[in-house]
Amino acid sequence: MEENENQHLDIELSEEVAEGIYSNLAVITHSQSEFVVDFIRIMPGVPKARVKSRILLTPQHAKRLVRALQDNIARFEQANGKIKDLDAIGFPLNMGGPTAQA
Repeated sequence: MEENENQHLDIELSEEVAEGIYSNLAVITHSQSEFVVDFIRIMPGVPKARVKSRILLTPQHAKRLVRALQDNIARFEQANGKIKDLDAIGFPLNMGGPTAQA
């Protein structure tokens, strides 16, 4: 048996964290030692958006996250059909609402 098979990790999820935070935009930056993912919620007609959550990852964890997302997206699309690519249809920053005026 491999060493990893004998390990057990209890993961605790508080009620507050379990509720989650809705995000419809992610901004990703990086340095030599970390990746920073800012999750943002853009609201229609509101010209300002706040970062709702920031996650810092090592480059190794960022790469694992990409692989896990790719795997989950593939399984999702197999069960539910292809996800439309927002780049192909465009992503309006005003979210279809009225243009903000000063």
